[in-house]
Amino acid sequence: MEKIKVGIIGPGNIGTDLMYKVMKSNKLEMSMMAGIMESEGIKRAAGLGFNTSIRGVDAILEDPDIKIVFEATSAKAHAANAPKLRAAGKIAIDLTPAAVGPYVVPCVNLDKLQHVDNFNMVTCGGQATIPIAYAINRVANTDYVEIIASLSSRSAGPGTRANIDEFTETTSKALEVVGGAKKGKAIIILNPAEPPVMMANTIHAIVQNPNEKLIRESVEDIVAQVQAYVPGYQLRVPPIVDGNKVTVIVQVEGAGDFLPKYSGNLDIINSAAIATAEKTAANML
Repeated sequence: MEKIKVGIIGPGNIGTDLMYKVMKSNKLEMSMMAGIMESEGIKRAAGLGFNTSIRGVDAILEDPDIKIVFEATSAKAHAANAPKLRAAGKIAIDLTPAAVGPYVVPCVNLDKLQHVDNFNMVTCGGQATIPIAYAINRVANTDYVEIIASLSSRSAGPGTRANIDEFTETTSKALEVVGGAKKGKAIIILNPAEPPVMMANTIHAIVQNPNEKLIRESVEDIVAQVQAYVPGYQLRVPPIVDGNKVTVIVQVEGAGDFLPKYSGNLDIINSAAIATAEKTAANML
């Protein structure tokens, strides 16, 4: 089966896990792992037989066979790389909170995005909570939604810690733009518990039409759609309706491709990125 060649910029935990996910894909072919220094991720990719470079985005730009590029660096780095990738005719899948391109949550709006060359994957918290926010809003008209993403401190690397402000701003905005809420707010908690806890996400919404049956059916439907590309996505607390307030809790267990299963926060954004890249590759093919 013909595949589309992809490159990854950023050989850290997210980039390495992406590499293993690409290896499992029947539409994507791993071509290059690029970073800015020798690292364990670069060595691991080289050990698996893939091209590697420590010249960052420049090495990706010089390879005309690479059509899709995963950016797993930082918001600042992608802001600089995005115009270069666009000029080279490459499609960027952005896993930073840079928000250069439109927000994409596969089960909510991927089918509506056509002729896009930069997909912003929002944040891990956004991928976990926006589907629920969207499901509530489409049947209940949400005035306000607040999400609390709690993840293991051990699964939050330097990239996550350096981008916490961007995380809250990007997630809050995407809850409105993609989730449909009139006002959104995001909070992130790094939980230092040992042993590490699974990623848990609480969604609080204030709605105009608090019909519990419709809300429950809508939420259960969207959970099934997320599970199609994130099998470890689970509804831990079904919708609780109290007056015009709705509360839902979802848990994310990682697939364990490279990262520990408690790193559901990293797994869900990577899985969403792969789903986006595969849909894009299918259209290209």
